[in-house]
Amino acid sequence: MRVVQYAGALGAFVTAAFTSPVPQTSNGLPLVESNKLRRVLLRSTLLEDARTLEGFAYATPERNRVFGSTGHNATTKFLYDSIAALGDYYTVQYQPFIELYSTGSASLVTNDVKREASLMTYSPSGNVTETLVAVANLGCDATDYPSAVKGRIALISRGSCPFGTKSALAGSAGAVGAVIYNNVPGALAGTLGAASPPAGTYAPTAGISQEDGQALAAALAGGTTITGVLDVISIMENRTTQNVIAQTKAGDQNNVLTIGAHTDSVVAGPGINDNGSGSIALLEIAKELSKFTVNNAIRFIWFSAEEFGLLGSEFYVASLSQAERNKIRLYLNFDMIASPNFIYGIYDGDGSAFNKSGPPGSAEAENLFQDYFTNEARLNWTATDFSGRSDYGPFLEAGIASGGLFTGAEGAKTPAEQALFGGQAGVAYDVNYHKAGDNVSNLNVGAFIQNAKAIAHAVATYARSFESLPPKAPVKAKRAALQPGGGLKKHAACGQEEEVFEI
Repeated sequence: MRVVQYAGALGAFVTAAFTSPVPQTSNGLPLVESNKLRRVLLRSTLLEDARTLEGFAYATPERNRVFGSTGHNATTKFLYDSIAALGDYYTVQYQPFIELYSTGSASLVTNDVKREASLMTYSPSGNVTETLVAVANLGCDATDYPSAVKGRIALISRGSCPFGTKSALAGSAGAVGAVIYNNVPGALAGTLGAASPPAGTYAPTAGISQEDGQALAAALAGGTTITGVLDVISIMENRTTQNVIAQTKAGDQNNVLTIGAHTDSVVAGPGINDNGSGSIALLEIAKELSKFTVNNAIRFIWFSAEEFGLLGSEFYVASLSQAERNKIRLYLNFDMIASPNFIYGIYDGDGSAFNKSGPPGSAEAENLFQDYFTNEARLNWTATDFSGRSDYGPFLEAGIASGGLFTGAEGAKTPAEQALFGGQAGVAYDVNYHKAGDNVSNLNVGAFIQNAKAIAHAVATYARSFESLPPKAPVKAKRAALQPGGGLKKHAACGQEEEVFEI
């Protein structure tokens, strides 16, 4: 493992601790209204910003906006400068932090057949030639690992527990390597979540497709001996990166709506849907909001390093005192809102669809979006799971009410969803998820603008009043700690059914 200190290209950062702005009067601006905020959002502006972010990526040899890179630093500077250019409407600041970055490569050959393999970030390096041993169930318990896995390469299905847990259990069982295969069609790339597990030792770990994994598992079950050559090259370095935080100076600073989106891409590509789309929507809403006043303060946060395990949002929430956490009435998260084969997904705040409710206020946030899509936009919608795979995770852990929207990642659209939203059943919501093709041409601009308007509706509604939320009370960390979604990120767990509603 190579560890170096990365010098960010952005220049000097301000203090990491978030400080509440000094309250400001309305300065004669009109109180924000939903329809007036929504109607000034334009597809052309969203696309212009998307081309800007794509340009930041394509101006670098890596052609990405991974955290701490030149492309990502340009992104956060663009966001900061765009807000600062609005004058004194917002207090805007960087929140810098240092995290361990992991990159490298992985390859797998089985019985002389080359398999497409991806590095699991934070995996240790290793080059091994050994036979494969299938792990029982989903590899989430030590008893799933037979004694035969010692000194061998463990073959493990994705599902139920984080990739890091699977790799650590394989290492603890004596495996010299671990290969995790997808549980939906297509390739698998993800993160072990941290450089070292809480217990045990990682095995060198790679991800492969469902098709390859199932074929290998079937062959092993039939008695075939499979020799694998697993080569994992992992390079790690500390990088300085930054969240961008902007809060209205007007409005009640003790009653805050916080909305967030992550700014970083994966290594593979520019990340324009994931998550340029959410970042851009928040930027354009923040710009238009500056033409109005608010009764409650609005805090926009653009998080860094989400793709490496929600690192920016974890750092932010951990930096808040209990008194500052208590000021946040609601957190809304927007990650992937322009998927090409989209759904209109609303996070299941009341737990009616997935039996995992958020803290008090989450159900009301869900209801607001349901009402908007049904009665204002007159569009179908569906529930999506609080799986812990995006930046709402640390807020839920802290007991802060949460909600948001999502248009789908690597999961396949169902026939029922096709009937509701169009598109193609049996095809991923985003066929370019975590790939080089996640560029401007990957966006569904119709879904993009509709979700941006839905976000603007929520901002305007809560900027005026929190009366639809439960009475304010101190937040308490009530949920068990959420892992980053089986090692990947975002949204409804693949293969789960979604509760759907039509108008």
